[in-house]
Amino acid sequence: MTDQPTDHLDRRDFFKGLGVASAATLLLSAVGGTLAGDVFQTPTSGNVHNRPWWIRNVDKPSLGIDWEVIERFNAHTGLVLGEQGMRYVGDEDEINRLESKASALEIDRIQRNVPGYRLQDQALYSAFRMARNALPLSFLGLQQTPTPEQLNVPRWEGTPEDAAQMVKAALRHMGAATVGIVELDERTRKLIYSIDIDGKPIEFEDVPLGYETDDRRVIPYGHRWAIVYTVQMSEETLKRASTVTGAQTTMLAYYRGISIQLIAQEFLRGLGYQALGQPAINALGIAPALAVMAGLGELSRLNRVVTPEYGPMVRIFFLITNLPMAPDSPIDAGIARFCRTCMKCAEACPSSALSFAKEPTWQPAGPWNNPGHETWFENSPRCRRYWLESAGTNCGICFAVCPFSKKNRSFMHDFMKMHIATVPAVDGVVRSFDDAFGYGIQKDPETWWTSDLPPYGIEP
Repeated sequence: MTDQPTDHLDRRDFFKGLGVASAATLLLSAVGGTLAGDVFQTPTSGNVHNRPWWIRNVDKPSLGIDWEVIERFNAHTGLVLGEQGMRYVGDEDEINRLESKASALEIDRIQRNVPGYRLQDQALYSAFRMARNALPLSFLGLQQTPTPEQLNVPRWEGTPEDAAQMVKAALRHMGAATVGIVELDERTRKLIYSIDIDGKPIEFEDVPLGYETDDRRVIPYGHRWAIVYTVQMSEETLKRASTVTGAQTTMLAYYRGISIQLIAQEFLRGLGYQALGQPAINALGIAPALAVMAGLGELSRLNRVVTPEYGPMVRIFFLITNLPMAPDSPIDAGIARFCRTCMKCAEACPSSALSFAKEPTWQPAGPWNNPGHETWFENSPRCRRYWLESAGTNCGICFAVCPFSKKNRSFMHDFMKMHIATVPAVDGVVRSFDDAFGYGIQKDPETWWTSDLPPYGIEP
C-alpha cells in the first residue's frame, strides 16, 4: 500500500467539526429527503426499479465521452486479463517466472495452513471455477426452448415499455441484482469489441438473425437493444481479499451471471426473439461502459462501475437482442464527484495501480485502455503483476474498501448517499465518517468459515 498524506478527520474530529448547527441541518434535510423519496422516486424503464429521489436520470454520463474518438476495442490483444494482453506485464520468460511463483505460493500456503489460503479455501475457489467453466456459455445460447413458430402461435408483442418491464422482472427473478437497457446506435455500437477476446472478429450485418462461423461472429443491425445486468458479490468474502477466500466470490458471481445469460437467452427465444450472449467471461463488449449508459452506475476512480445500491460489489454482464425495449438513461448519484475527494481505493491498492489525481483525465494509461472517455485510468499490468507475484490469486481490495460497498444496515448509510448526491461540500466529511467507523478495514480470513452468513454471502 502506498502511504499518502491525508487531511481526513478521526471520529472525534468528525463530530466536533460537524457541529450542532450542521447536524441539525443535515438531519432536517435527511428527514425531508426521506419523506420526499416516498413520493418522488426515480423510475427506470418498465418501472421495475424505483430508486431514491436523489439518483437523477441525466442525458450524459457524469464523466465525459467523446464518441468521435472512441473506437471499437480489440479485446484479443488489449485486455490485460487476456492471454495476449499479458505481454504488457512482461516478456515470456517473466510471465513464466511469475506464474511459477504464483503456483509455488499456492502450495506453500496450503502446506503452512495460512488462513484464507488453506485447502478448504482452495477447494471452494476451484469448485466455483470448475462449475463456471462447465456451463455451456455461447454467443447463440442453448437454442433448446421451443419457439412460437414451432408451437404454431404468434410471437409475443407489446409496447417497448411493456417489454422492458417483462425482461427486467424476468432477469431479477433469475438472480440479477439490477437490469438496464441500452439502445445500440452508431455511437453505442462502438462499445462492442471489434475483435473478441478469443480472436474472432465481431461484425454487424443487415441480416435477420445473428450467427457465428469458425472465423467471425455477426450481430444484425436490427438487434438494437442491449440488456445489461449485474450480479451482486459478497462483501463478506471480498473483505478477506486478497486471499483465495476473497477470490472465490468472483468465481461465484461469474457462475451466477453465466447461468442468468443461458436462461435469459432461452426465455427470449421462447418469446420469438433472439438473444446474443457473451461467448466467454468479459467477451463481446465493454460491459462496464454499457452499464454506465444503462444507468446502472457511474464510472469511478477504480475505472470500474460503482452502483448506488451495491457500490462496485457487482459483476456486469449483457445480452444483445432484437426485442424492442424502452431504453434507460445514465444517472448522476454524485459518485464520480465523490471520487475526486475520497481516494480510499487508491490508498488501499497494494500495487499502487490506481490514480491519486484529483481530477479524471482523457489520457489513457496504456493500450489496455480505450481512448475517448474521461476517467481515472488504472495501471492494469501493475495490478495483474501483483496478482501473480504477491497475492497468488486475484485481488479486489479496492472494491471492498469503497464507501459505497457497505451494507445499508443503518439509515445513516442512505443518509450519507443522499448528501453525496446533493451536497458536494460534505464529501470529505463523509469519507472521514467512513474511516472513523472502521468501514473498509479488511477482515481476518479465518473468521469467514465460522460467520453466520446469508445465502451467497449477500444480505437480503
